[in-house]
Amino acid sequence: MLTTKTQQSIRAIQQQIRNALPNYCVRQGQNQLIAEIAHTIAGSYHRHHRIALVEAGTGTGKSLAYLLACIPYVLTHNKTLVIATATVALQEQLVRKDLPFFQQHSGLDFEFCLVKGRQRYACIERLQEMLQQPELFPDSSMKHQALATKLLKAWQQRHWLGDSDSLPFAVPDALWQLIQADPYHCHRGSRRHQHCPFHLARAEITGSQVLVTNQAFLLADLEAGSAQLPPPEDCVYVIDEGHHLVDSARSFLSASAPLVQQELWLEKALKFSQRMQANLPESALKTAIKLQELIDDYRRDYQPIQQQIPAFTKTWFHDKPQHRFADAALPRVVSQQSESLAKSSRQVLNQLEQLHQKIREAILEQQLPARAISSTLQELSSFDQKFSQQQSLWQLWAEPQHPQVYQARWVEQPEQQDHQIIGCASPLRVQAQLERLLFRPAFACVLCSATLTALNSFSYPLRELGLDQLEGVRTLKVDSPFAYAEQGHILLPKMQHEPTADGFTAELCQLLPEYLPKQQASLVLFASYWQMNQVAEALRAKGFDLLVQGEAARQKLLEQHRQNVTAQKTSILFGTQSFAEGLDLPGTLLTNLVITKLPFAVPTSPLEEAMSEAVTKQGGNPFVQLTVPATAKKLVQACGRLLRQEQDSGQIVILDRRLVSKTYGKAMLDALPPFKRSIHY
Repeated sequence: MLTTKTQQSIRAIQQQIRNALPNYCVRQGQNQLIAEIAHTIAGSYHRHHRIALVEAGTGTGKSLAYLLACIPYVLTHNKTLVIATATVALQEQLVRKDLPFFQQHSGLDFEFCLVKGRQRYACIERLQEMLQQPELFPDSSMKHQALATKLLKAWQQRHWLGDSDSLPFAVPDALWQLIQADPYHCHRGSRRHQHCPFHLARAEITGSQVLVTNQAFLLADLEAGSAQLPPPEDCVYVIDEGHHLVDSARSFLSASAPLVQQELWLEKALKFSQRMQANLPESALKTAIKLQELIDDYRRDYQPIQQQIPAFTKTWFHDKPQHRFADAALPRVVSQQSESLAKSSRQVLNQLEQLHQKIREAILEQQLPARAISSTLQELSSFDQKFSQQQSLWQLWAEPQHPQVYQARWVEQPEQQDHQIIGCASPLRVQAQLERLLFRPAFACVLCSATLTALNSFSYPLRELGLDQLEGVRTLKVDSPFAYAEQGHILLPKMQHEPTADGFTAELCQLLPEYLPKQQASLVLFASYWQMNQVAEALRAKGFDLLVQGEAARQKLLEQHRQNVTAQKTSILFGTQSFAEGLDLPGTLLTNLVITKLPFAVPTSPLEEAMSEAVTKQGGNPFVQLTVPATAKKLVQACGRLLRQEQDSGQIVILDRRLVSKTYGKAMLDALPPFKRSIHY
């Protein structure tokens, strides 16, 4: 139960924050959020299932509400608050703005830190090796060497924190992969690596009561048995941007791996194991010999599939670059070999780990030549990555089929790589995994978002998350305090074509200039890069100056947009779905939002096809049950770009006639904030 002492602490902190902010006003909606979250995590509603789904409209002060509700509780009950977001932008806002402010004005003694995956940190030791022994990095170039020199200097002068998010300049992916930390090179037990950025960051976890991370990292850590974060029974989880959790879980639990050209890297792996037999001390000889045997076993298990791949390719890709296996039914030979391949690849991974331990012992005992250490560990890391990909895929493909179908399975041929085939698998449902990893073991869990409901109902997210049958789950919807009807206007101009019609793009090019007012800031959202680029080309021919996603880095585009607005120039941003969420353009930075098309998911993607197929097999309607609710949530997110502060105002133009012509249109419109509407039909 929520104690009187904790309630008093929350009220006192809120009063201190009110005094610190001259324009701060206590809102009923924010008080509702604080009370609901505080009572949920304290077990006031259910002793064991302390779970809440909270939808908080823009401007309700959601972040401050959950900090107020959670931090006093975790400090007095020796728990850790873990905030998991879906975007880097929100993580940065929390650690750079919200948490420092709360720490300063709450009067509470606590520490916080940002927790990121190992691959987001550079290994400074490897960076130095690249400069001192470039022959150990055959894939590096002179340009890489020059950039590495600048990076090392920036680290030594403390102008760079050693992670990919604070890079002082652009670094190619190829270079980052050579210097990023991995468990083989950047090992905590090595004195040379104790001051590497990754281990310095991890040391902050122990002394912090509030941890900020992303949803993918949280799920990976839970799957690994809380390798980095505290165990779930000691954590209060706040899943911010909670409408992404299902997709984050599905992505984390998915797998993809190459199916052809395996002989090339398997041959390298065999030669590596043979070289280890010659170079390692006698105590490691059996480990290296066993590794060679297990790699041979894996190659033997794969040969039946390898022999059939050419025949498969002729039927899989005759008309498109992807082929989905209906009902997740794999070809017979693939199905027969999947279990063996899952087992043999897992055995190879285990043996690679044992070999790593032997190599570390040899390093400590100075039985391995110093010049060979880096290249050896680099090869070991590369083979671990390849076998991990294979193991994840074969493990999913080896799962027995269920009549209701629980997986999407497909193969794809990447563009400009005619000889490569990628095998893919993704779970359709993640309810059981989320319950096992998160909801059941967690001390408490709160999911929050500005768009958690679909069509004004919690039934869709509850079902997706597997919480619809769980006793004690709380739901709360708090509307935005914004005066939408006075501040905003939704306009639906009359369109002759639906987006699926051939003439739609031409009509967009003709009509759009009417809805791009001069001396204002506009954001135009498109459903595809292709259509965006077509319209951009046509409007530029008419003299429009545009800032188009993909033509420059996101931050550079936004900075140019701000400069244009500050100079009172017309500024027009063109973007796709990634600009429809997490983009914060308050005040005059956005007064005119144009949505060219309802953000329906691509129905031809293998995952969407498989999900629709599964619903149909159960007698359902996939369009009504899946597509419409998901699209409605995305539309609300997109419209949420317009008003970011109470004094903001502007208009939203939606150029999709289906909001009027289709039966689902009214429900989608009614799910939007209560803007004033003008419908020209």
